[in-house]
Amino acid sequence: MTRKHVAQGIGAIALLVVGVAAGVTWTERHGRGQLAAGGATSERSAGVQVSREGAKSDEAVEVSLTPEAVERAGIQTTSARNATASATLSVSGTVMSNAYRDTKVNALVGGVVRQVAVELGAPVTRGQPLTVIFSGELADAQMKYLSMQAMLNADHQKLERTQKLVGLGAASRQELEEITATHTGHETEVAAARQRLLLLGLGPEDVSRLTDALHVVSEVTVRAPADGVVIARGVNPGQVVGAAQELFTVTDLSTVWVIGDLYEKDFAAVRVGSGTTVTVPATPGLPLRGRVAYIDPRVDPATRTAKVRVEVPNNGGDLRLGMYVTLSFESRAGGHVTLVPRDAVQAVGNRNVVYVLVEGGEGRFAERTVKLGAAHGDSFEVLDGLKPGELVVTAGSFFLRAEAGRTRSGG
Repeated sequence: MTRKHVAQGIGAIALLVVGVAAGVTWTERHGRGQLAAGGATSERSAGVQVSREGAKSDEAVEVSLTPEAVERAGIQTTSARNATASATLSVSGTVMSNAYRDTKVNALVGGVVRQVAVELGAPVTRGQPLTVIFSGELADAQMKYLSMQAMLNADHQKLERTQKLVGLGAASRQELEEITATHTGHETEVAAARQRLLLLGLGPEDVSRLTDALHVVSEVTVRAPADGVVIARGVNPGQVVGAAQELFTVTDLSTVWVIGDLYEKDFAAVRVGSGTTVTVPATPGLPLRGRVAYIDPRVDPATRTAKVRVEVPNNGGDLRLGMYVTLSFESRAGGHVTLVPRDAVQAVGNRNVVYVLVEGGEGRFAERTVKLGAAHGDSFEVLDGLKPGELVVTAGSFFLRAEAGRTRSGG
């Protein structure tokens, strides 16, 4: 009886173990089926289907979207384009004024500075008063002009009387000729004295008003010869100045020069007339465009460099004299490269990828690892991984990157 009861107990235990194992297997399979069904339902509801076979953290995947999902994500594509390869040469430069537009303002007459009407850096217009100079030399020149004018008037009256006497036979023809010659000489002297007054800074109206000693002026106003900015000022009130002394420098800053140094090995890469990009440290994202206007034919024996001059428009006044900038020269290096917009490139780990529209596949986008080269404005140079003409995603590439990332993580 004991052996019979033991055998029955062992059999019951075996049946229990088999039943538990079968239940666990059924539950696992049922749960997996529900999970798979739920995942497929979730993907179908979002309009996204992703290939998961062999998808690892560093492997490319393919994302498929329904037309509705493409529209919701704002997917836009553009063709990778073929461009001529170019090399960029960058050198440091210094901003200088355009020397051809610098105007020196000199004292036309010696004297004492009474007042200065402009500050350093002030904008001026043509004819605007800059300074007033008290000059004894100017007064002396006016008195001489009045004296010469009086002598000319006397000679003119004498000439008229002589002409009448010759007509009456009371004076000889020789006397008339002598008086005429003297009158002509005095006319020339008066004209020279008048011109000297103009050269000393008096205007034509000032000279016309000079009829007697009461109208003699001892001050002359120095005016701006052109529109521009005062970049140099060499006088102050009370200062004694001489004739031809430099008082101010006025320059037009609508264009400026940027001077850089070119090494001998770079001479072949830069030509007069070549386009140049000028980058200002204060605004690196807003480069300015200029052109090479001059390359010095001489090489500095100490530095083995030659000066290059770039003329740059400066209407906004971003370039200030003495500022350090960067000059970038682009030269054609031969051959061709593939370019894609910056928006098309996404970083995945330590890789750069683009999403390429699969040929013949509606809404299918393949993740493609690419090797990037130099930047060209709003585009990147692609050295490997893409061919010209392939359609890459620009707008919406971030969305595809997110979907591909969920795929690799098993989400």
